[in-house]
Amino acid sequence: MKKRLSLSLLLALSAPVFAQEAAHIADDVYVFTHGGPGNQYRINGRVNSGEAVTVLNRQNQYIEIQTESGRTSWVPAEFVATGESKLSQLPALETALTESRERIVVQDQEIADLNSQLSSISGSNVDYVNQVEGLEQEIRRLESEIANMDQSNLIRWLTHGGLVALGGVLLGLLVPYLPKRRKRRDDWF
Repeated sequence: MKKRLSLSLLLALSAPVFAQEAAHIADDVYVFTHGGPGNQYRINGRVNSGEAVTVLNRQNQYIEIQTESGRTSWVPAEFVATGESKLSQLPALETALTESRERIVVQDQEIADLNSQLSSISGSNVDYVNQVEGLEQEIRRLESEIANMDQSNLIRWLTHGGLVALGGVLLGLLVPYLPKRRKRRDDWF
């Protein structure tokens, strides 16, 4: 008993919420409306695709709708889609498309600016690489000169030292053969 009561209460509470559901006629059809929930009822109008409607009731495979003009009628359930129609979304989508195109133009300009900056930086980079290579060659040349100068200084010092040593040896060999001075004799005593 409690289950039946709670189930009927649940259905009663859900019916008013369901009765006011926002929907639209499917975007790809043109629908004739009927005076009741079936084809046997008289056609009393038509609803264009994408038109916004409010779902009032469901019976069998038909839905009772209310159009924006306030007219109520029945249409097959397969032609009613819930939510916002593509037709009503179109202005927002067109605005978004326009904004996207404007952003693309701005981004294309930014890309062109960045590419020009990149090419100028690349040109500067090539210049810097050439300068670095030139400076490295100059450093190698100067290091080679320093090494050659060290070697020539070493050879010069060795030559001078050898000449001094040779002169000393020759002088040492010649000194004994030099005439000796005779000692003076003092005959005073």
